[in-house]
This record gives sequence, structure tokens and C-alpha cells, in this order.
Amino acid sequence: MTRRIVRTATQLGALTVFTILVVFFLDNQFRVLPSAIHTYLPAHHPGLAITDITVTKCSKVNVFSSCKLDPNVWQRVEKDLYLGSGWVSAAYLHVKRKEEKDLTADDQVVVDVTVGRLDPSTGEKEVEGVKWVSRPAGLWLKRSAKRHASDSNSAVTAVDVLFGADAVDPRDGWQMTGTPLLLETSGEVLEARLSVRRGHPVAPTKPQPRIGENGKFKIMQAADLHLSTGTGHCRDAMPADGSPCEADTRTLEFMGRLLDEEKPDLVVLSGDQVNGDTAPDAQSAIFKFAELLIKRKIPFATIFGNHDDEGSSPRADQMALIESLPYSLSRAGPELIDGVGNYYVEVLARGSSKHSALTIYLLDTHAYSPDERNFKGYDWLKKNQIDWFRETAEGLKKAHKEYTHVHMDLSFIHIPLPEFRDESNYYKGAWREGVTAPGFNSGFRDALVEAGVLLVSVGHDHANEYCALSRNEKADPALWMCYAGGAGFGGYGGYGGYHRRIRFFDIDMNEARINTYKRVEYGDLAARVDEQIIVDGGRVVHSE
Repeated sequence: MTRRIVRTATQLGALTVFTILVVFFLDNQFRVLPSAIHTYLPAHHPGLAITDITVTKCSKVNVFSSCKLDPNVWQRVEKDLYLGSGWVSAAYLHVKRKEEKDLTADDQVVVDVTVGRLDPSTGEKEVEGVKWVSRPAGLWLKRSAKRHASDSNSAVTAVDVLFGADAVDPRDGWQMTGTPLLLETSGEVLEARLSVRRGHPVAPTKPQPRIGENGKFKIMQAADLHLSTGTGHCRDAMPADGSPCEADTRTLEFMGRLLDEEKPDLVVLSGDQVNGDTAPDAQSAIFKFAELLIKRKIPFATIFGNHDDEGSSPRADQMALIESLPYSLSRAGPELIDGVGNYYVEVLARGSSKHSALTIYLLDTHAYSPDERNFKGYDWLKKNQIDWFRETAEGLKKAHKEYTHVHMDLSFIHIPLPEFRDESNYYKGAWREGVTAPGFNSGFRDALVEAGVLLVSVGHDHANEYCALSRNEKADPALWMCYAGGAGFGGYGGYGGYHRRIRFFDIDMNEARINTYKRVEYGDLAARVDEQIIVDGGRVVHSE
């Protein structure tokens, strides 16, 4: 932690190392660095009504200055409204709540929130007992003294803060206020925007994936979105014509177009959804991809890459947030297993069947090597993860045999396995860059083959987009190992004019067949690139 502080101070030259250390250790209520900002999960308080909201500002160089209010009265939203960039100032949103049963005739309940310089009541028809009141940072609250207001669906029952000009809130019952808080900030990334929930929380929709009545099921694998807080800046955009390019805007438009055209039944987000270095508020980045899927009512499953938690929020916090979203099938997985996001998704057979037709295993490949001296580069799947996978796959076999057709197993991870480096494998697609697999081989490829998994698909190396055929000892096809190709403009492209792309797996359970192809962001937009059948009759096949 001290090294991070010294490095940041050296880069900015705004404060001495001594001053920063004094602020950090003596006044730990401040989030000095963006990397120390954690995803905030707004507390739900059934039976509580919001009676007031305010913003406090304080000085970071004055140890006697505080952004805290009485915690017995106020709940602070634990996000610095300057996202740690204010080296002199910090600011926080505070919410006051009261038990509905304890409300008196003198209490006022918040029924609306807006932001602006002008009094929003101007020109409005007066309603007895209802008035707008001003708070700092351009915040205006409409409060009602009517006793029944707290029970109404119009009453504000939760408040959150999101950042960036493109901030969205996909949660049921939540709505953005639109205009950012009036703070002394510059740049759209630091636009702090309020989101409010009216009424009490409802359980998020969690659909059970099922094979269609036509026997088909389609999976979209979107890898390496590299979304930021705010619109972000493009890297290696094609065509390289110097046109202005907002990374997240272009990434999300691409993904949204394919969602509408391909209509997948499930989306797998296979890591590096968040570009940690440019996402001082990971929640705002996560909500952007989630909004695309939730509004289309498409179930999705996520795993982490090496960049997701390099910024504001650790894996566990991000997964807790993602688990709480509608249509998310993501799970943290067993607590005693290494990593966050070791789980599986069952896709049921068509109709009303309760039998699994397809099982999708998702595992966390972590980030960087824990033993750089002996194994440079990236981390590997740990023994207890592989043991968990083996035990889980074995435990499901009996139930899977009850399916009257051919049951199939697939897997998704982020960092490629060492076997992806084997150039003797047949492959289809482009192999543009070196395979950055871990230096230590923990044996997951063998575990997949032993369990009968037909394919494993990864992300991580953005410009690689091939499927390689791994064989068994008798030289028979054993496992397809695919790259999705990078989809996001916030991550690198390069390598000879790489166009962002997304991979699809078109599954026909009638024939136990899997066809895979990619769609590109630029060029022949309708084309299916490198289309090939990789599984037929429930077996790995080489179709060429």
C-alpha cells in the first residue's frame, strides 16, 4: 500500500509523500487513491422511509475536517463523489432513514429527487404538505408530510451514486436522476449521478435456461469488453482514420447489435468486463453491460479476468453485485475453493422437462503468477478448483443419464491453458499473438477430457480467435480449445488491423451438434467468420 501511495504522489507531483502518508494514516475515512474505492452495495431497509438526503464536503489536508455525520442518524454512501481524484477535497452523500411505524405528523418523506441550479418548484402547482427543499451540490428533494406517503410506490426508499456521462442503472425499480451533482470536477468520468429506487425491493428475475422447442440453443461469448467508468478511450481502433472514438459507446453498440440480430439464449462474459485501470467505479462499468442484457431479458453468466479487479473493487464485491442483478446466473461458488466464480449452469431440455441437456462449467483463472521466480506471467487453476470440477462432474453424471438424448458439457475460463501453445494442433481462425498461458500446467485440460467436456473457450489474448483441436493419445479428437477474440475497444487490438469480434456457439440438441462462428464489428457485418462444426453426435469432430 505504501508503494502505491509513493508512486501515485510521484506521478502527480501535487502533494509531498509525507502529506499523503499523514492524510492516509491519520484520517482513514478518506479514499485517497482510486484503487482504494470499493464497490458499494446500497443497503435495503424494508420498513424504513427516507426522510432526508444531503452532501457533505471536507478537506483532506485538514485532519480536523470530516465528511462524517452522526452514524446513528445518517447512513453514508461509501463512494467519494470525486472518486479519489480530489487531492484537497472529498465529498459524500448521506441518507437519513426512519422506521415507517415511527413516523410522526411532523416527519417528511422524500418522494422525489432532482439536481439543478434552479428551484424545480417554479411553475409547479402547489400541493399542500409537499415542497421542494435545497441541499448542497445542486440537490433538490421533494418531501411530503402526508402520513401515507411512506407506503406509496412513489416514495424514495434507496439512493445510490453512479459515475460517467453514460451511467445507467438496470436494476428493477431504480431510475437515474439524469443531471450530475454540481461539484467542482472536470471530465465526464467524474460526473456523479444519483439513482433512486421507489417502493420496496423486489426479488430479481432469475430465469432457468432451457433448450428451445426447436431443439436449438445459442450461446454468445463476449470476451474482454474492457469497460471503463465513463465512455473510455479507444485503443487500436479500426479503421485507423483518426475519427473520435469512445470505447464503451462503440463496444456496447457492437454488442447490442449482435444481441438483436443473433438473439442468443445465454451470454457468457468470459472475463475482463471491467478495465480496472480506467474504472475508478467498477459498479458503473458493470451496469453498462448488464443493462444491455437485462432490457432484452437475456440470461447471462460471468467470470473474471486479470483486469476486472485492478481498480476499485475486489472480485468478491463485484460478484455480490452481479449476483443481485436480474437475469444474472453468476455465482461466487464454494467459499473454500480458490477464486471467485467457480460454478456451473444447467440448461434444461425442451418443454417442461426437469432434466439437464447441457452443462456449462465456469471457473476463475485468477490473474498473475504467485511464483514469478519459477513461473512468470499468469496464474493457473488450482488443485482444489480442479478437484471441485472433477467431483462436481462425476456427481452430475447419474442425473445427466436420465436425459433421453445426448447430454453435452462445455466450459469457459478467461486465461488460456498451456495446451493452447501447441502449434502441432489443427486450428481454424487467426493466431496473431503469443499465447499468454500460465507457465505452470496444473492439468485442467486433462481433467476436462476425462470428464467428457467437449470444448473450452477463453478470452485474454484479444487478437487470437482460433479454435484448436486437442487430441488424445490415440490421435483421436478429444477437446476443442477456442478463443473468442476481444470484443472491447477499451483493450488492445493491434496485430495487423484486428477487428473486434464476438464468438457464438449454435447448439442443435436434435443432432447433438455444435457449430461455432464469429461476427465482426467492422467490414462485412453480416458475415459468419470461420464457421465450423466442432461437435457432432455428441462427439468432438474435425469437420475439415
